[in-house]
Amino acid sequence: MRVVSGSCKGVSLKAVPGTSTRPTTDKVKEAMFNMIGPYFNGGMGLDLFAGSGGLGIEALSRGLDQVIFVDRDGKAIGTIRDNIHKCGLEQRVEVYRNDAERAIKAVSKRNLAFQYIFLDPPYKKQQLEKLLDMISQQNLLNKTGAIICEHGSDIELPQTVGNFTKNRQEKYGIIAVSIYGYERE
Repeated sequence: MRVVSGSCKGVSLKAVPGTSTRPTTDKVKEAMFNMIGPYFNGGMGLDLFAGSGGLGIEALSRGLDQVIFVDRDGKAIGTIRDNIHKCGLEQRVEVYRNDAERAIKAVSKRNLAFQYIFLDPPYKKQQLEKLLDMISQQNLLNKTGAIICEHGSDIELPQTVGNFTKNRQEKYGIIAVSIYGYERE
């Protein structure tokens, strides 16, 4: 597992010890960022279910200004901090140990809006529709932003959730990526 492109390209990232997380493969990560970027001119990201931090670190490497990382697993938080340090990105991140729903409520109290929100929950405990709806209700996505959902390819997410429309979906074997945003006019 490594940073695929950008300022931190080639840096190897540690995986979270144990089997509680499933890192996004480099192939899927590259495809995902090609769909939404591939590079960014600033903006803020939110990486819920951050695991090793690979998606948020990739977004920073490709030009986001700042990313908030959230995971509820203590080992994941330690791994995220190690990987951020390895890439020299400490000044551009916030890392919180919290569950996704609480994190959404916490960032909404700060009146933050994100350009990119990464949702990669454990496949067996999918709650993507509920989280998309919460993000919609709290107005956490910029009008031009995108929510990137990684899920099992056997799961079909609805075309619309809250104020969001599915703009794109791609499948990579057992993995699927669905991209949501506000309807384009």
